[in-house]
Amino acid sequence: MSGLGRVHIIGAGLGGLSAAVRLAEAGRDVTLYEAGAQAGGRCRSYVDDVLGCRIDNGNHLLLSGNNRALAYLATIGAGDTLAGPSEAFFPFFDLATGERWTVRPNRGLLPYWLLDPRRRVLGSRLGDYAPAAKLAFAGPQATVAGLFAGKPLLYRRFWGPLAVSVLNTQPDEAAAQLLWPVLLETFGRGADYCRPLIAASGLSESFVYPALDWLRQRGADIRFGARVRAIRYDDAGAVALDVAGETIILGPRDQVVVAVPPPVAATLVPGITVPTEFRSILNAHFRLGVVVPEVSILGVMGGATEWIFRHGELASVTISAADRFLDDDAETLAALIWGEVARALGLDRDILPPWRIIKEKRATFAQTPAQVRQRPPTKTRWSNLVLAGDYIDNGLPVTIEGTLRNGEAAATALLRR
Repeated sequence: MSGLGRVHIIGAGLGGLSAAVRLAEAGRDVTLYEAGAQAGGRCRSYVDDVLGCRIDNGNHLLLSGNNRALAYLATIGAGDTLAGPSEAFFPFFDLATGERWTVRPNRGLLPYWLLDPRRRVLGSRLGDYAPAAKLAFAGPQATVAGLFAGKPLLYRRFWGPLAVSVLNTQPDEAAAQLLWPVLLETFGRGADYCRPLIAASGLSESFVYPALDWLRQRGADIRFGARVRAIRYDDAGAVALDVAGETIILGPRDQVVVAVPPPVAATLVPGITVPTEFRSILNAHFRLGVVVPEVSILGVMGGATEWIFRHGELASVTISAADRFLDDDAETLAALIWGEVARALGLDRDILPPWRIIKEKRATFAQTPAQVRQRPPTKTRWSNLVLAGDYIDNGLPVTIEGTLRNGEAAATALLRR
């Protein structure tokens, strides 16, 4: 026992895990409550019965400039669990024209790759990239599409796909100001900071299981199937938790981190504003039967498919802001997506391999200007309670990097108090 009071963390997604790791690292006693049977939230892996192999519930791409994600993995002993190409390059394929090209940023802060037609987007000119500076000064109402009007080719082949994949919101309504910090920390720092990375064995194997083991080794109390149904307050702060029929009285030095999805947080913490609109992500997995030892990533445009990730026997597809596909049956989607994948990878489109379609209906909140204004801060009006989770206002979009930072910010706020 640290003698500093116990921190009760509600929710074992990445925000909750990040907060728990930071607090345990600082010597605090931690109890982690998770309503489900496993940790990770929307970032987890499982063995799929149809495919007969382990898959992620959704594809998550990191970049080598995601410093807090890499630091988190290093802390929990999972720093070697990511895989990706040794250099920063992003190949693309246009289904509409059949053209291929590769974006290759250079090392260093000066983006001289924009001077080389072989490194930049096919058909683009140097002047086409000038509007990117507008992102640094984008106002709270600006949308991505609005900033890049007048540059149709580059918008279609770069800014539009980038915005929808990062913000999970269609560019004509996506908040432009969320893109700038992402670019500044990755592409803006050169090739060493924008090398693509994915979890080699699975998201759980990288971000979840090592964290749980690390926390248990430091005495953390981790409870699954423990839904916190209510938090009781007095004028000073939280005083008790109602957990699956049990009332847990908080000590005078105990603290609370609420790291649950926005609708749940709103029921537990009176008076906070949270985003109320959400966007879906659709993932399709195909087991090709041919092992690819190295990770390969291919951006696709002109169809439904946006990104194809190949690793091992799997070809996995991500379609962001996928609400338009939610009512389509899985068989129809598998046939549609496989036709695009087969064409992009040079495979036989008439032979549909084993597949799995996963629809994450509330993958992220809708990152529109109006919904961004609904993001709450980390601190609340109660001195012993803070918020974590991907929707907390940190100036970043909903990504693994942003979520881990929010967990750390919640922990840091409590440690300072």
